[in-house]
Amino acid sequence: MDPLFQPIKINQMEVKNRIYLPAMHLNMAVDFLVTDQIVDFYAERAKGGAGMIAVGNATVNEVAGNSMYIGAHKDEFMPGLTRLSKAIQDGGARSVVQLNHAGRYSHSFMMNGKMPVAPSAIPSRMTRETPEALTLEGIKQTIADFAESAERVKKCGYDAVEVLSGTGYLISEFLSPVTNARDDEYGGSFENRIRFGVEIMKAIREKVGPDYPVMVRLDNNDFMEGGQRADELTEYARILAEECGVDALCVKGNWHEARVPQMTTNVPRGTYAYLAKNVKDVVDVPVIASHRIHSPEVARQIIRDGFCDMVAFGRALIADPYMPEKARTGRENEIVQCIACCQGCFDSLFQLQHVKCMCNPKAGYESSKAIEKTASPKKVMIIGGGPAGMTAALAAKEKGHDVTLYEKGGKLGGQLYLAGAPHGREEFVELAKDLTTQLKLAKVDVKLNTAVDEALIDQEKPDVVLLATGAEPVAPPIPGVDQPHVVQAWDVLLDKVSVGKKVVVIGGGAVGVETAMHLSEIGTLSGDAIKFLLVNQAETPEALYKLATQGTVDVTLIEMLDKIGAGIGKSTKWVMHQDMGRQRISISTGTKALEITPTEIKVQTGEEVYAIPADTVVLAAGAKPVNGLAETLKAKGIDFQVIGDANGIALAFDAVHNGFDAGRNI
Repeated sequence: MDPLFQPIKINQMEVKNRIYLPAMHLNMAVDFLVTDQIVDFYAERAKGGAGMIAVGNATVNEVAGNSMYIGAHKDEFMPGLTRLSKAIQDGGARSVVQLNHAGRYSHSFMMNGKMPVAPSAIPSRMTRETPEALTLEGIKQTIADFAESAERVKKCGYDAVEVLSGTGYLISEFLSPVTNARDDEYGGSFENRIRFGVEIMKAIREKVGPDYPVMVRLDNNDFMEGGQRADELTEYARILAEECGVDALCVKGNWHEARVPQMTTNVPRGTYAYLAKNVKDVVDVPVIASHRIHSPEVARQIIRDGFCDMVAFGRALIADPYMPEKARTGRENEIVQCIACCQGCFDSLFQLQHVKCMCNPKAGYESSKAIEKTASPKKVMIIGGGPAGMTAALAAKEKGHDVTLYEKGGKLGGQLYLAGAPHGREEFVELAKDLTTQLKLAKVDVKLNTAVDEALIDQEKPDVVLLATGAEPVAPPIPGVDQPHVVQAWDVLLDKVSVGKKVVVIGGGAVGVETAMHLSEIGTLSGDAIKFLLVNQAETPEALYKLATQGTVDVTLIEMLDKIGAGIGKSTKWVMHQDMGRQRISISTGTKALEITPTEIKVQTGEEVYAIPADTVVLAAGAKPVNGLAETLKAKGIDFQVIGDANGIALAFDAVHNGFDAGRNI
């Protein structure tokens, strides 16, 4: 029997399956109040089959977070909380609220000037502010705030309460010597540093009673220099379970300011399940694994292998709310997988926008962009099978139109295959495959290897045309650009050309960075090879690190601007910068290419003119829209819209959402 769909008991609460949607900040609350948008978002995921859903994280007092967080610290928030719990339960899932205090991660400008608080007045690298150190009175009050908020959650009808004791927020700030420099009973020794978290959980248990499920989400490695590793955090987990009455533990890793990627596409799926196993080995309560578990296949495997009892699917359920039900009914091939691009979820938060999704343009718009069947179906021709065209076809078909999608090449997906070419970015290709599957399920008529011209338009007589013909790379006006050793980045990424030992990439935008990283992987050892050599102690860890990061191609990246990575989201950019440093990619910003010769490229940085040896020069100088049929359509008086890169060069996220909106608005 499928281990994912076995019921599990947490205290007196029975959960129908092992699928947990953990709390995720959505930026959808207004003045701490639950909105219709939040209710719609979670109701959809409850209907999709998740066994247990946590909302939040929810604030426990005025400085625990900003007003775009769900509030649990005042009675006036209870009606909205109650409505949200009922919506989740009506959909068939158990409802949970996660309580949290952001501590030094709070921003004063988002709290009407109130200063953030922490165990000690140590500056935050995230906010660039120095928090106020909590007094003993403030500590006692905060403990009481957690307990009173938990009682409020219980009164609102939630099936359980969870406390966030990780990620670099307040409780974990007390746990870690990085942020706790106190010399009283809440600082110094391990016993003192865990006191704050322990007292919170004991206070909550006293408030809610013995039979109410109480959970904790915690780190098992904070990945901070000078921070906590598994030994202390595993012991803390044991104390929570055995001495504080905690009924379940959801285990993760990482603080927000740590330099170990957790959520980006280059993190292998299921990598961090070992952190849950560390805890499961020492406790007798259910343990939940989390981070980069994006498929039922991976989830059931780590349950079978004894790493955990449940699995937290966060962004996987943003991408496809119905993933649990599809898995339960044997339709896993129909799942639209999260590809960990971070473009819609995390990058939106950095822009103070609500959570969205590249893979699911309906996420966050469950009601406002709901598609209703049209009373006047039209014949729709969509030209171009990239992400914009595919998503437009799906939306137009769902609305009830007669849709045909034309693609001049032999497969659908367009530039998703370019984005998925570099090592660690392969999941972009999965989106191309998933959208292709969705088109088949929707019975959209797809014509591959079919270039659309005026004659075909006259023959088909469409009512509406969506022009999604994409873009093409440009060649900058540099002397020598037409030589045979000068190639386009797109051709490099698609392995259409070979390169020499010394490669110069012109252009430091997203495509240039990805191309440089792709080239730097040539000649490095695979993960399987590294594991074999490590297990057999054939090489030292230092030698293995070198073999994993230093390839056989010498890569130089030049960019005219002062910075590289334009067009790369904040969630991903720091990871790429870090990887480029490890892989020894030479980067020259503020540098202009002057001339390409058969053996070198002449460049200028400031007033200095010099030459860089180059066996191959790769052009990553941008792209231009391809929309030549627009004038033809305009002349014929056909209703049309240019979408995706054909309208303007943008991110894949923008192409997907632009296509979806165009299709649903027909």
